[in-house]
Amino acid sequence: MRIQSVGDSGLRVSSLTLGTMGWGEQVDPDSARQLFTQFRDAGGRSFDTAYGYGGGTAETILGELLSPAERDQVCLIGKAGISRTSGARMVDVSRGTLMRQLEESLRRLGVDYLDVWLVHTWDSQVPLAETMSALEAAQRSGRARYVGVSNYSGWQFTAAASILREARIPLVANEIEYNLLARSADTEVIPAAQYAGAGILAWSPLAGGVLTGKYRHGTPADSRAASGQHERWAERYLGEATSPVVNAVLTAAAGLEVSPAEVSLAWVRDRVASSIVGARTTTQLASLLRSEELTIPDAVREALDEVSATSA
Repeated sequence: MRIQSVGDSGLRVSSLTLGTMGWGEQVDPDSARQLFTQFRDAGGRSFDTAYGYGGGTAETILGELLSPAERDQVCLIGKAGISRTSGARMVDVSRGTLMRQLEESLRRLGVDYLDVWLVHTWDSQVPLAETMSALEAAQRSGRARYVGVSNYSGWQFTAAASILREARIPLVANEIEYNLLARSADTEVIPAAQYAGAGILAWSPLAGGVLTGKYRHGTPADSRAASGQHERWAERYLGEATSPVVNAVLTAAAGLEVSPAEVSLAWVRDRVASSIVGARTTTQLASLLRSEELTIPDAVREALDEVSATSA
């Protein structure tokens, strides 16, 4: 698997990052172990998790899979600021909460530091300088080697980077939703990151599975759109407006004799530092890993760029 830099920083990640959002819920510990081993055997080194995933279970499972001998061989990407209480989504990016969640994440993972620690989302209820002070404290104390943000708009990222620049600490990444059906980041978010020398980590590179073509004839019972937790989010990608893009991906996949997932991932891969994939089975992961072998011809790439431009 390709190992790539995150922006201009020395942080190195694998071009695919294994996401753990479903661990402890859709993915049990045994399945997580199989996914972890398969990913590592394929050369993957980056793992994405968060304080709020599975109520903390995701971090605990990932920590149990990490051996001390390979700690320096993997890249742990953690996030804080979002949690769930009685099923309700709670956002709190105050310094006190962020630092407490960081300590708890390190305990669950059984490690002394995260390779990169991100504020999980923007929150206008807390002064940005206070939120950034938590990132500064984490990096200065060695509990985070690098720091970044997640789901920040272009101006939000620029403002955050400006505050940390005064402390001589770079904001190295913005983890955002990015795929052929969600290209709004092309307008401001990605240029803002590039200007600051930061990199993009892309979540949902397959648009919740829509870009695999599995929703063409209905909603599969085991899909994100059929789950109560992600139903509204996945439904944003469904409908006539997205059909031209999905059909273009399917046509490209047929012509290249690969899966639609491989085409979609390869397209994102060439635009970002790493794509976060949330495979739930080893069969799914095997298909996603094959995207690393695909080089999209220029003509096909131009066609995908054009048909997906309306998503920008």
